[in-house]
Amino acid sequence: MFRRNFAKVIKSYQKAVDKAFCPKNLFYTNLLISMGISTLGDLIEQTNEYYKKDIDNYDFHRTAHMAFSGVTAGFICHHWYNYLDTVIVGRSLGMVFKKLMMDQFICSPIVILSFFATVAIFEDNPAENFTDEVKDKFWTLYKAEWVVWPPAQIINFYFLPTRYRVVYDNTISLGYDIYTSQVKHDKSNKSKEQTKEDKSTV
Repeated sequence: MFRRNFAKVIKSYQKAVDKAFCPKNLFYTNLLISMGISTLGDLIEQTNEYYKKDIDNYDFHRTAHMAFSGVTAGFICHHWYNYLDTVIVGRSLGMVFKKLMMDQFICSPIVILSFFATVAIFEDNPAENFTDEVKDKFWTLYKAEWVVWPPAQIINFYFLPTRYRVVYDNTISLGYDIYTSQVKHDKSNKSKEQTKEDKSTV
């Protein structure tokens, strides 16, 4: 009885996965997964900040902004991986290396810039905020990209079919999204900026 029910559950799960990752639904699946991971990453980071007494309460507006940035990243990555597998066909080590270099030098900066742009939309003075954030934090995130993604993307490009690239990307991205949320909402940077403003008014 148990084995029969377990087999039914597995079969239903396989059908759901096949439906979610079929060409018709893949784009929406990738957006939802990316949004969910970015949401979870921010909630984990806020939980850490809450227990460290850096914040008094959860900021769900902040989480919503991070979720929206996840949608943007999902949109970019979905189309990027499709494009990359079209222009560089094959899974030899040379092909994987070419994809890796293109990913790091083209897609990674675009995703980071889109993150700051997306979140800045919801803030006061979006253009000024975007410029300041990029100037202060872009290189911090980009350097982290070079630590996290090259080994992860070798597995992604060598072993996985295109339709699973974004979901794999997001399993690795959870830790990176926590770090992104931390960098974005770092209180020490804000206090430094406030100190500069106070000095300039004296």
